[in-house]
Amino acid sequence: MKHFLLAAAFILTIGAAKSQTIIQRDPDIEKMVKEISPDSLKAYIYKMVSFGTRHTMSTVTDQKNGIGAAREWVVAKFNEFAKQSNGRMTAMVDTTTLQPDGRRISKAVNLGNAMAILKGTNPADGRIFVISGHLDSRVTDVMNATSAAPGANDDGSGVAAVLECARIMSKYEFSATIIFVAVSGEEQGLLGANFLAGKAKDANWVIEAVLNNDIMGSNNSSETMIIDNTKVRVFSEGLPAYELDKSAANIRNLGLENDGKSRQLARYVKEVGERYVDNLEVVMVYRNDRFLRGGDHTPFVQKGYAAVRITEMNENFDHQHQDLRTEKGTQYGDLPEFMDFVYLAKNTGINLASLANLAKAPSMPLEVKIETRNLTNYSLINWKAPAAGKVKGYYVLVRETTSAVWQKKIFTADTNVKLPYSKDNYFFAVQSVNEFGNESLPVVPTPGR
Repeated sequence: MKHFLLAAAFILTIGAAKSQTIIQRDPDIEKMVKEISPDSLKAYIYKMVSFGTRHTMSTVTDQKNGIGAAREWVVAKFNEFAKQSNGRMTAMVDTTTLQPDGRRISKAVNLGNAMAILKGTNPADGRIFVISGHLDSRVTDVMNATSAAPGANDDGSGVAAVLECARIMSKYEFSATIIFVAVSGEEQGLLGANFLAGKAKDANWVIEAVLNNDIMGSNNSSETMIIDNTKVRVFSEGLPAYELDKSAANIRNLGLENDGKSRQLARYVKEVGERYVDNLEVVMVYRNDRFLRGGDHTPFVQKGYAAVRITEMNENFDHQHQDLRTEKGTQYGDLPEFMDFVYLAKNTGINLASLANLAKAPSMPLEVKIETRNLTNYSLINWKAPAAGKVKGYYVLVRETTSAVWQKKIFTADTNVKLPYSKDNYFFAVQSVNEFGNESLPVVPTPGR
């Protein structure tokens, strides 16, 4: 077994007099993140606001107003970006017809998700990574489909992040496929996300991660008056919503209540996002979503996919779901003048870095096992090579059972490792890594020989 090197996000360089910790960044990803433009994000937001309302039940035939015009504009932008993709990116409005449901759909609706697919370059790599935001907007009355509903931050900010990632990433090649999508119907009940997640499940898409962005462009809160553009939240479920009855005994037996696929994705976004975006702390929130609210990642976690929600740290409810008005000197309404586009650019950066690192990395190692039949203070872990991608080696991740994040990353070129850490006191996982340092999502071992 080859010797171990502490590496990954950090590599240890030992000099004659002292040691220095260096952040290891993929030059391509670093370049992509630097290309994110607050001015581009601002332009996308103002254009979306110009459609008057983007309510799900607004017109789909008017060329200047309503959800129909907005989604066609998004696809037009995708097609513009596709010109630099060497034919790998295609775009469309993926539509379905919804009938009245007696709740938030009062008439037959042509529901459309504006999508772009950036095809991966490796034919053997069937993985798909998704970034989403929701295009629809609303005012105080969720059934009001005619009043001006700017939806600048909720969720023009998420769609702007999707567009900016598509603009930049379309110029680069990735092993896996990336889907950029502006879903509709979020405010009426996560309808577009349900449609897409259902289609993915029926077609057996190998979606390994969904990054959903919703309300991520304002740095100040209402009520508490907190102003801070250095933190962003990532929400992730704990116990899996999908087939929990089948996995509950194993989760309880192994103590893996905090190690589901979505929680692992949240840790990944934190580590990689902070690696590439300066002056931003990714704060993991151990909940699937906020109280009294819902996000488009939820239909995906309900179908067994790893999915998280990315949201600004301090929400301002004066500028969400509000009729445009001024009361007692306070302006209400979701208008672009209440946004921070530099903050939005940073939050877009953690999306881009995470997507790029995932799509460039090899797929996850297979059959990761830990030996649990013998009483020993060493831990023996073994695995098999991933199905796709060229592997330089593997990172074995280690953390104490009380730690929120991985504390050690140990490199090996082998497919087995013996660690001087007791399996009783630590959690472990294994990542595949290529020569550029791009890591797969981690896989937690199950008991085995």
